Formats: sequence, structure tokens, C-alpha cells
Amino acid sequence: MTTSTNNVHPVRRVTVGDKSADIDEELAPIIEMIWAVGLQTWTCCQDAGESNASWADRLPHMGPVVAAQLGRAYIDFPIDDGLRFLTMLAQAGPRDDFYLRMTHWAAPDSWDVSARPLDVALFDEQRESDFTLRLLLVRFPSYDRAEILRRLTNYRAGKRVSPSLIDRSSIGR
Repeated sequence: MTTSTNNVHPVRRVTVGDKSADIDEELAPIIEMIWAVGLQTWTCCQDAGESNASWADRLPHMGPVVAAQLGRAYIDFPIDDGLRFLTMLAQAGPRDDFYLRMTHWAAPDSWDVSARPLDVALFDEQRESDFTLRLLLVRFPSYDRAEILRRLTNYRAGKRVSPSLIDRSSIGR
């Protein structure tokens, strides 16, 4: 394990092919598997609330946002890779509570999955604004890490689960 001076969480070096990065140690096995199945990631964090805690001191309006992120991990993907990631998870396990958290906004502890528009002018102020969709943010409860890894491992091994009825009992159906 290595530590990074600019990272709140302990990290571990992950290398798959020509990709290598220090990754929060609780997400390292997941990122390793994501890369092994051929997907690209941009950033990730094992607990966004912990990483962003200092924001509330500097920017008081961020207090509720930071509080809501405690216990939530995230991974940023290029949009197509993020959609493929979600598809892999859905195909490699039952349509259970995990699946419902992943797919339905009203499920208890539902995932927050959103496409984030990016203005190129943020990185070059001399450029005209030009918005594009590049990033899919996938934020999930930290306790889902083990199931994510299990499903990615199954997917990589060719183990798929046949489509079935969705258990919607947690959303009142």
C-alpha cells in the first residue's frame, strides 16, 4: 500500500496493461476489474463525503452536499464506458435490491447516476463556451463495493443471469 500526499484515503497502485494509477484502496479491486474488462475510468473515490469534508469549511453552502456524500463512493467514466459498466452489473446478477438501487431513483440508498455536461472553456478561458457530454458519474453506497466486484468478476468469467422479474417491494410495488 502507498499513500498519496493529496489523497484523504490510503491508496494502492493498480496496473492493468498500460494503465497505472494510485487508487483508493477500497476501490482498487473494482477499478482493476473495470480496466481488465476493457473500460476506461477518469476519477474515483471510496467516500466522497470524507474527501470533500473541508469544502464545508471554505464554502458553507456545500455543507449539506458533503453530508449527503458521506458513505458514498463514486467512479467517473466516459459516458459509453459508464453505460457499459451498468449493463455488465445488471447482466451478471439477479434483479434484486442491489439491482433496484442501481436502476430506480426511489429505491432505498439508490445510486446517483448522471451525465455531466462539460464546457471546454472551464479549462481554457480563451475559448468560446462549447458544452459536450463526456462524463458519467456513478455514485453508490460504499457497502455495494463487494457486490459490484462480484458481478464484474462474474461478467468477466462469462457468467450472466437470465432476465427475470424485478423485486420492486422496496419501492412499494
